[in-house]
Amino acid sequence: MWRSFLSYGLVLGLLLSLLAWSKYRWLMLDHTTEIYVLILAGVFIGVGIWVGLRWTAPQVIEKEVIQVYEPLMRPTPELLEKYGISVREWEVLMQVSKGLSNEEIAEKLFVSTNTIKTHLGNLYAKLDVKRRTQAVEKARLLGLLQVSTPPNV
Repeated sequence: MWRSFLSYGLVLGLLLSLLAWSKYRWLMLDHTTEIYVLILAGVFIGVGIWVGLRWTAPQVIEKEVIQVYEPLMRPTPELLEKYGISVREWEVLMQVSKGLSNEEIAEKLFVSTNTIKTHLGNLYAKLDVKRRTQAVEKARLLGLLQVSTPPNV
């Protein structure tokens, strides 16, 4: 707060020096109204910038995870075979259930993003769904994923 007062004082001091240097009396007698309008415009610009920066400041949004779909154990090979899902596709499905993006999944499983997209396309066809959320919900219903609720905090 004191820093802003000192900076305003310094700016006003520089302006007064500039006006004295440019024959303050002559300037004030001929252009009094224009100078007052200029000073008022400068104040309004400063206030406008300050308000604009306050209103557009980024806001922090906190989210609470209610339930996480996480397998407690790998499903049996018979269950995977029943739905025609490979182990790698199930691993991709598990990462999708954690809310990871394609890039994050690719990085975690050491494959390309296009490979992840291919696995997801195969999963969508095998589970007869159109979206990631539908795939996770259907996998949970089929027993491929189990609900693990976070501990009470």
